[in-house]
Amino acid sequence: MSQATGLFGTESGGIRRFRLSGPAPRHDIRITPARGDLADIRLAGKVFASSYVAAIPYHCVAALTTLHRAPSDIAEAVSQLRLGDGFAVLEIAGGWCWGYCLDDGYCGYVRASSLARDTIAATHRVTARSTLIFAEADFKSPIVMRPAMGTSLVISEEQGHFSCCGQGYVPTGHIGRIDDSARTGAEAIADMAERLIGAPYVWGGRSGDGLDCSGLVQLVLALGGIAAPRDSDQQQEALGIEIDPAMALQRNDLVFFPHHVGIMVDAHLLVHANSDAMCVSVEPLDNVVARLSSRGHEQAITARKRL
Repeated sequence: MSQATGLFGTESGGIRRFRLSGPAPRHDIRITPARGDLADIRLAGKVFASSYVAAIPYHCVAALTTLHRAPSDIAEAVSQLRLGDGFAVLEIAGGWCWGYCLDDGYCGYVRASSLARDTIAATHRVTARSTLIFAEADFKSPIVMRPAMGTSLVISEEQGHFSCCGQGYVPTGHIGRIDDSARTGAEAIADMAERLIGAPYVWGGRSGDGLDCSGLVQLVLALGGIAAPRDSDQQQEALGIEIDPAMALQRNDLVFFPHHVGIMVDAHLLVHANSDAMCVSVEPLDNVVARLSSRGHEQAITARKRL
């Protein structure tokens, strides 16, 4: 079997060159912007590719767009971009952009028509499950867009019950300042998750319009000012501290399962986005454990974490 090789950089005539130099380290392909033919310039010397390019910052201008594993509308969904989310573009071809999300590094393809150059300096996020942006500061005016929880907005001024953003006017009661959320921390993540009860389960989803299990955790943590990785195994590794099995669980604790994660509402109830209910639902933790055990998982709970 052939062995993967790494790269070693040298300078020659002002040109930086790279050569193969031995075994290459393993990388998580979900957050490593590299293909056989192309990679982010930051990975030169770490990952082999035919060419390297500098990422160009863009942001999402659609209310919601899907990040795909391949450049096709029918390719597997791996995540989502919400209005205002940043995306680093490494390639544009055939109406598709390949790159990675700026908030969590997740790689994939999005429709080029959903993006615009540069990033935005968001001031607020949508904290309601979903809201509406109107053409005027009047609920009778035309609806411009329907952004969901987690959407980033640049608010310039308030006009009565509405706040002016780049796309129009959004109800002030449906948004919160990003600076304020950064002070909330993990104290309110179960509160936010409970606002999403009934939201549909969507593979790759991470907005109030639909979520998967790790998308729910990532979203509510972001609303509390805490950055989190995209997938449940990444979250298990990166978030919180282990809870002694002898200790009782409490509100806002995270419980991890094989390929799944949820948030404790109290010592016994779990809120989670799941494909059994096909929505965000609350149920006894014991029920989840029993269901997974019946499906052949000897270790139903893989970690219990406190933020």
